[in-house]
Amino acid sequence: MKSKLLATVAVAACTALPTIAGAQAPAEPASFDGLEEIVVTAQRRSENLQSVPIAATALSGDALEDKGVERLADLQFAAPSLSITDQGLTQSVNIRGIGIASGSPAVANGVATYIDGVFQPPILTTSSFYDIQNVEVLRGPQGTLVGSNSTGGAIFINTQSPSTDRVKGYAQASYGTYDEVTGQGAVNVPVSDTLAVRVAGNYRKRDSYYDDVGSFNNKPDSLNEKAGRVGVKWEPGSFQALGKIELIDKETGGYAYRPIASTTFASNRRADFRELTYNAPTKNHERAFLASLELRQEFDNGLTLRSVSGFTNKRINNLYDTDAAITAPAGESATQTQDQYVRERQWSQEFNLISPTDGVFDWILGGYYQRNKIDVDIQTRSGSPVDPTDINQYPDKVTTGVFAQGNYELASSLELQAGLRYSHFKAEQEGSVVIGAGSAIFGPAGLQVADLKGSHQDGRVTGKLGLNWQADDETMVYAFAARGYKPGGSNSAVSEFGPETVWDYEAGVKSTLLDGHLRTQAGIFYMNYKGFQFDARDTSTGQSGVFNIANATIKGAELQVQARSGGFSVDGGLAYVDSKLDKLTLVNTRTLPSLSQYGPQCPAGTASNPPVCFDFRPYLTTAGGGDNLFSPKWSYNLGVQYELDVGPDMVLTPRLNYAYVGPRWTNLLYTPTLDYLKARGLLSAQLTLAMGDWTLEAYGSNLADKDYVSGQSGNNELYGAPREYGVRASVRF
Repeated sequence: MKSKLLATVAVAACTALPTIAGAQAPAEPASFDGLEEIVVTAQRRSENLQSVPIAATALSGDALEDKGVERLADLQFAAPSLSITDQGLTQSVNIRGIGIASGSPAVANGVATYIDGVFQPPILTTSSFYDIQNVEVLRGPQGTLVGSNSTGGAIFINTQSPSTDRVKGYAQASYGTYDEVTGQGAVNVPVSDTLAVRVAGNYRKRDSYYDDVGSFNNKPDSLNEKAGRVGVKWEPGSFQALGKIELIDKETGGYAYRPIASTTFASNRRADFRELTYNAPTKNHERAFLASLELRQEFDNGLTLRSVSGFTNKRINNLYDTDAAITAPAGESATQTQDQYVRERQWSQEFNLISPTDGVFDWILGGYYQRNKIDVDIQTRSGSPVDPTDINQYPDKVTTGVFAQGNYELASSLELQAGLRYSHFKAEQEGSVVIGAGSAIFGPAGLQVADLKGSHQDGRVTGKLGLNWQADDETMVYAFAARGYKPGGSNSAVSEFGPETVWDYEAGVKSTLLDGHLRTQAGIFYMNYKGFQFDARDTSTGQSGVFNIANATIKGAELQVQARSGGFSVDGGLAYVDSKLDKLTLVNTRTLPSLSQYGPQCPAGTASNPPVCFDFRPYLTTAGGGDNLFSPKWSYNLGVQYELDVGPDMVLTPRLNYAYVGPRWTNLLYTPTLDYLKARGLLSAQLTLAMGDWTLEAYGSNLADKDYVSGQSGNNELYGAPREYGVRASVRF
């Protein structure tokens, strides 16, 4: 009831008050006259958001800073229906309750994330934003132009590109609580009338929010991050080449978490949740190399040929104290650790042929290729005589697709939009699970207890059919049906899981009112979601794997508002998402005895004799039947600012941001003490003094110092950042 009341207040404030939400970073201070145009490029063309029949949020680099968005996870506080849940190595990114709910390397994204047009694997997505042009969040399946891996939607992160107009750039530095020191900047240099280079860099260092009372003096969740990017643009006439290379190096001292209440090691929880009890060293070191090359040739007849080539190489080394405990209850070991190495390399290529838009019919044709090679090497120790357990997985995935989308003008104000895509996926996997390597029991090579070698392939047709009606110059109404698809994969030679699919039926209206001072985007949707992929215990092998365990229905509504009058601005978003998963039967792994290996289900009448066989029947339980996972029913955000002219070339701007993300479930067992993340409402503020090219700013986040759980990993829970504040100075030139 409280969340509904707050949501109503937020919407009322948005409609009663007059922000700028532009997708192009302004070179000069904004005028007080009205809203700037929002430009999006997710459909391969530069288009006004108000004329694009998609539910989307677009934020410029300046708008991201205004709303305190520093990394991908912060977008959930600026875009309705988006939730991002910490899970350690990966983040569970979901839109309208669809995305990814498994940490297996065999599972693909359900929300496709792109940086400069290149698809990003789900690892190493926590690095900081810097020198950003805009971010676009598209809600609902994007099955035509994006293709597979976008059952929930897509996020496009576009960095600033070089330009040939002049030497320009910026420099920024800040100091804040927890001894946080940051510095970032960029310089754009035109080498000639046709060639330009842009160099950007970012540095962040911060102490940990936590105190580890164990003997290893760990600094979990501290931060030491360095990144640099070089862009080159060459534009001799109708041809354009744009290349970018980025390096990222990030260390955090390991993930910070503690045992969930009522789990095995819960007695190690201290009264102060910022006090951790590790008895093993922890580490988290992430490195990434990203490269993209976009080529464009515009022909005399207006046709454009576009090519986007990409390569990424991401590596992560982690050390975990998996029990997060100094002491252990009787019968358990408090030396449970994990050494983890993950590497993912990706090669991608896309071609587009894009028509001009000055006729009654315009279209886009395309082809896509992507290959991902993944290396996963994990060694765990649990205090057992058969330690260690070595898990090695090496998936090799290939995704291909061909697509077409066209818009036909049925009448002067009515347009038919149709898109079709066929995607094909193939995966080969090598790997094994070996126990006791080097032990007295199994010798130097250990005992292989599982063969993870396997293969899988599938393909689906996806697309969209819709009608767009331009009611008048300021109002566009649209309705469509769209289908999305996410591929399946392989657990082993004898175990595969199938794809996820979703049908989305949606209608919306976008309006510009009050002579350009008020802008709205509203929509409703109904989604039929099939084949939900989730981690479960396979009774036929005794191993954990990924399975298609449930279907779901999802329905809801979304509203966004931007308004401006004089120096006063407001921006806000609201989403209501109602979902229902089918019921199912699965093994409750929390009640299983702690064994290195279980073995397959024993035949009827045969007693458990692991690892030869195990009787799982007493541990089967009914699950599902409730909300989709990682799907808050209510989410909304509200930003208010006032620009005050305080002197010659001086503007003082106070700004307040409030964001609410409702409670969400994380497991199909729906255990309130273990599987439930409570709602959080976070308040942030900024006070900015702009003096020509210089800007001074005081900032604060989580001003009420709310304590909240941001995610879960196994039987441990992770936490959001505490209250932080500081000062920031920047200069543009």
